[in-house]
Amino acid sequence: MKTVDTVIRGGTVVSSQRIVKASVAIDNGLIVAVGDDAVMPDARETVSAEGLYVLPGAIDSHVHFRDPGYPHKETWKTGSAAAACGGVTTVFDMPNTNPPTGTLEALAMKLKAAESSYVDFGIHALFDDSTVATLIDLLDGGATSFKAFVGNTFGNLPAPSDGALLEGFETLAPLGIRTTVHAENSSIMARRQKHLRDAGRTDPLAHLAARPAVAEIEAIGRIITLAEWTGARVHIAHHSAADSLYLLREAKRRGVDVTAETCPQYLLLNTVNMLDLGGLLRVNPPVREPRHNEPLWRALLDGVIDMIATDHAPHAPEEKTRDDIWECDCGFPGVETQMPLMLTEINGGRAAITDYVRWSAEAPARAWGLQGIKGVIAPGAHADIVLVDMGRSENLSQYRLQSIGKISPWHDRQVKGCPLHTMVRGRFVVRDGELLEHTAGWGQSIKPVQRMPPARVAHPDTTTRAITEPGAAEREARATAGGASCKIHR
Repeated sequence: MKTVDTVIRGGTVVSSQRIVKASVAIDNGLIVAVGDDAVMPDARETVSAEGLYVLPGAIDSHVHFRDPGYPHKETWKTGSAAAACGGVTTVFDMPNTNPPTGTLEALAMKLKAAESSYVDFGIHALFDDSTVATLIDLLDGGATSFKAFVGNTFGNLPAPSDGALLEGFETLAPLGIRTTVHAENSSIMARRQKHLRDAGRTDPLAHLAARPAVAEIEAIGRIITLAEWTGARVHIAHHSAADSLYLLREAKRRGVDVTAETCPQYLLLNTVNMLDLGGLLRVNPPVREPRHNEPLWRALLDGVIDMIATDHAPHAPEEKTRDDIWECDCGFPGVETQMPLMLTEINGGRAAITDYVRWSAEAPARAWGLQGIKGVIAPGAHADIVLVDMGRSENLSQYRLQSIGKISPWHDRQVKGCPLHTMVRGRFVVRDGELLEHTAGWGQSIKPVQRMPPARVAHPDTTTRAITEPGAAEREARATAGGASCKIHR
């Protein structure tokens, strides 16, 4: 039998379906065998995982590494180091950098910056009115997917018009490409924020008052309507409100290809914490009242919300601690703390570790076309592996973060369940909790390995292309004769 690179021996391997004592053989960056230790091949390196859980590396589909443009907040090297130390082996970076990732030149700049990454990565390119005609060009240039800022956030990028959203979804639907959406109604929020500022409200809870749950409800409903009409795949970022869950539940029941994420801050924090932490906890969408926490947990458990992401969005400490809430930048680090926070809840009986693997690895792999390649410990998959000590307790410290933005709402929070070793495509990037700095640049774009399932296009005869190109409408009508129907629920 061939000698392989590495065998991880004697750990407890976890998937969404089962927990089993097994060893894992790795060669040339891939998992080649999972099973009884007695049948493992010889290896050049053996790693003991006795007493540890062997998890697929987490896939965080929502990070802001701020590079290019804001190196005092984060860089690809520091952000990906934080990911690696947090057990995250693949990230998807957002386009609100400077310049925004909406041109081929800006995309090339970001891909160049990402060459220093410790972990694998995808790039969400910008989807707005200025890019709707060049979406395919951006895909050809190396983007994996898109982000539409329907709600305003850091960078103040203009929200795409409804016409641009529809036209872009028409373009992306046949390709099966998923668009992440920051789903809040910008008009509602801008008007309310002006009223609040005019009234002299600068307190932390004014931020929540400016962004009520109805802004999320309206925007999610609008996005689902356009996605259902076109057959486009969409992903709702940082779902924060209990009130809008019914929209996801009903859309999934009707067969709309919509996925959704929530974040630890919406599960574990609320306005009580906002009163204590002030501007540090300013984030978009806002952390909400306590009544929202439990329904979000239930939505994760029943699959209405598919996955965990972090919205890792670091800023300099002085940018988060201003007295006026409107002057505090929105967001905070999260990619390094997500796994211990969530594993603490698993240890506390909130859910099973199999649920956590589904939320952190398998569901994002499926949503982003990486199923069978990432997010699973099985032969043929990338050896993206995290060894976790579920019995290890520690206090999180913002001063030990790899991120440049060393200010965190999780500072001094006790956790139980910590990643010890992180492996990306068969290579350790973290061992015994220590970053291996010489592995910077090991990360690669996941673009070449994406395998989205076949698309299900709706109403191709009504697209912008069909009504503007000579003969297109007739061709589409003939191609869909007898099969086209309106998917909108009545």
